[in-house]
Amino acid sequence: MSYETIEVERRGEVLGVRLNRPDQLNAFDWAMTQELTELWQRAAADRSIRAVVLTGAGRGFCAGAEVSDLAAERRPRGEGVEAELSFLPGPHLEVPVIVAVNGVCAGGGLHFVADADIAIASEAASFVDPHVSVGQVSALEPVSLALRVPLPRLMRLALLGKGERLTAAEAMAVDLVTEVVPSDALDARAYALAELVVSGSPAAVAATRRALRAFEAQVVRPAMERGWEAVQAHWDHPDSQEGPRAFAERRPPRWQS
Repeated sequence: MSYETIEVERRGEVLGVRLNRPDQLNAFDWAMTQELTELWQRAAADRSIRAVVLTGAGRGFCAGAEVSDLAAERRPRGEGVEAELSFLPGPHLEVPVIVAVNGVCAGGGLHFVADADIAIASEAASFVDPHVSVGQVSALEPVSLALRVPLPRLMRLALLGKGERLTAAEAMAVDLVTEVVPSDALDARAYALAELVVSGSPAAVAATRRALRAFEAQVVRPAMERGWEAVQAHWDHPDSQEGPRAFAERRPPRWQS
């Protein structure tokens, strides 16, 4: 299939996916989330795929949700947080997902890092959670990262908004990613890791991954559901629309108490 917002390639038993809205730093809009969801559903049915590599085109990895979508009338993608995050590969697939962060990873882009089985970054990568700076509740990304990143660091990332940005080295120091490589070596390293995955027993890799993911879901999923309720409840607050509008108009937001 051809896609408008993503690029897909096969390298043997590895499926390569590249977010492809470089002019928007690969921010995801409704079209991208739909294409990703459909892709993962198709990939899940393909038993010849043994690993996935996900990265971004251009100088950004993923800038999160499209700001214009945040300013518009909001609606959930379906029932519950699993439907809302159905554009992520992890829940659909039985094979490991390697995320290679090539540039800025902001807001909702952190979902891909949290969902990854292995996350690596280039030296040019940076990480920021600007939700509160644009009037949005950050109750999913930090919760989904809570088994990896120490809570004090997550507090800073979530509460300081655009005022707290991690370099690639800082992200590795707190286990947000597990490896940092030069920018020109990122793709090669990601595919090398995928080949190491492919060299293992398919059944053993799948069973190991299921066990680890089941543990993660048991611990994190209830908190994610509560966080999703908090996100939706805030949609009716005036700040939820004011923040994206102020960002688009390049002016300070006028918050309401």
